[in-house]
Amino acid sequence: RMLPTGFFFFKQTTAYEMWDPAVTRSTMNFNPFETYKGNSPDASGIFPGEAFYKDPQRGEASFSQMMIERTEAEERAASPKAGFVKGCAGCTKPEGNM
Repeated sequence: RMLPTGFFFFKQTTAYEMWDPAVTRSTMNFNPFETYKGNSPDASGIFPGEAFYKDPQRGEASFSQMMIERTEAEERAASPKAGFVKGCAGCTKPEGNM
């Protein structure tokens, strides 16, 4: 059974709103849109290859939904949260990005 389109993006957006880049990164404080070596974190902020990583079940994606998500991602990149800089306490690794 596939989950509704946009469900996972909604969850990521909610986690992003709660993320505080000034606080040390943890399973409760992480940027869900951050990537490390091309990989996105799971729902707990853990990247593939790290202990306790769980491969997420992904919902169905349509082109129109991907375009909506792309627009929001570009807006997020254009105006990052206050305190967000590469290597900040709430980031995974210095080479991580958004």
